[in-house]
Amino acid sequence: MIETLRLALKPYSDQDQDKMIELLTHPIIKETFIIPDFKTKEEAVIMFEKLKDYSFDPHHYERGIYLKGELIGFVNDVEINGKSIELGYVIHPDHHHQGYATEALQAVIQDLFNAGYTEVITGAFEKNRASCRVMEKCGMQLFDRVEDMEYQGVLQRCIYYHIQKK
Repeated sequence: MIETLRLALKPYSDQDQDKMIELLTHPIIKETFIIPDFKTKEEAVIMFEKLKDYSFDPHHYERGIYLKGELIGFVNDVEINGKSIELGYVIHPDHHHQGYATEALQAVIQDLFNAGYTEVITGAFEKNRASCRVMEKCGMQLFDRVEDMEYQGVLQRCIYYHIQKK
């Protein structure tokens, strides 16, 4: 478990299922974080169980972000390539603009460097300035990786930031 001034980052428990499903299906989150469209609640429950298992798997980086014991977001690996790891992260919109994403990402970067990773990469849709600002506040720098991808019927430009262990 990682503890920051206001947050705890840790594996999920069964009690987090409803909050996680809310995160995975929230329309505002789905605008900027690539999440499958679940046709049934059962599909979302299956995804939660998979993510819960990943949160205990040493080959994945999957952590819930908790405020006063309540799940308000998550951070997870998108791709691991040797000592480089790409992450995605989400904070529930009710908790936006309070510094929680920055606080969590800073702690995760340090945790990953302590675990032996030498580079942390994150990406965001170019229009998601708030997420880009979080990455910049964490000392990450824009680098020359750009991808155009179609998401929800819209062509999105994804830009990437990274930070390397000194």
